[in-house]
Amino acid sequence: MPIERRAADLVSKLSLEEKISQLGDESPAVARLGVPAYKWWSEALHGVAWSKGMHLDGPLRAATSFPQVILTAASFNPHLWYRIGQVIGTEARGVYNNGQAEGLTFWAPNINVFRDPRWGRGQETPGEDPTMTGKYAAVFVRGVQGYAISGAINSSDLEASACCKHFTAYDLENWKGVTRFAFDAKVTEQDLADTYNPPFKSCVEDGGASGIMCSYNRVNGVPTCADHNLLSKTARGDWSFNGYITSDCDAVAIIHDVQGYAKAPEDAVADVLKA
Repeated sequence: MPIERRAADLVSKLSLEEKISQLGDESPAVARLGVPAYKWWSEALHGVAWSKGMHLDGPLRAATSFPQVILTAASFNPHLWYRIGQVIGTEARGVYNNGQAEGLTFWAPNINVFRDPRWGRGQETPGEDPTMTGKYAAVFVRGVQGYAISGAINSSDLEASACCKHFTAYDLENWKGVTRFAFDAKVTEQDLADTYNPPFKSCVEDGGASGIMCSYNRVNGVPTCADHNLLSKTARGDWSFNGYITSDCDAVAIIHDVQGYAKAPEDAVADVLKA
């Protein structure tokens, strides 16, 4: 059967408890259906990293480490960005095929627009320009996922999975008592459309990314991971995004615990699933 029918059939056979068990970054095995365990969280910002879902203590003991992204982006060379993505995708698949990884979903690239040099993670991004950041996102994702640098995409040929993060208007860690968990970004509709969202649009439409990560912050009062307009209307509707959406680590919990947007922990989960 086609992959979509097989997936739908598998989901139809899962109990409610089993479905819930699959919603974290570590999905346990469902032995009765032959479903193996899977770890969603792996990193490959500028090379395959020894991280949560991947280890380099077996026969394969190293992976290529490229320069930090802001330096690579300063080359203004999309073909170079694409080739780096290709190497990452090939090495990721090699480590996985060798039994040293529990997943092939990499939470990279970071394509937040870097407007403020005080943000300590700015070196992870391509920089301040939305157009260049969008181009970087598209070709890097294509390289990681095993697609040609341009042209049509056949998503059944996925080599490794890239995830564009952190969606959206996110560029603060901890400033004057305001943390990334509590920050409420006040953004005009025009600035969202001109500055913060274009890299993600390019990531989806031009790069064919299979994942998006919503961010910790709120945008105009609404947590991004609970924003139906952002996740369903914009990403899935306007951009035809057809992949998976993950929260950042604990970003669902902070909707209740830190932001107070949800009245109960269960409400935070419900808001996110509905969004």
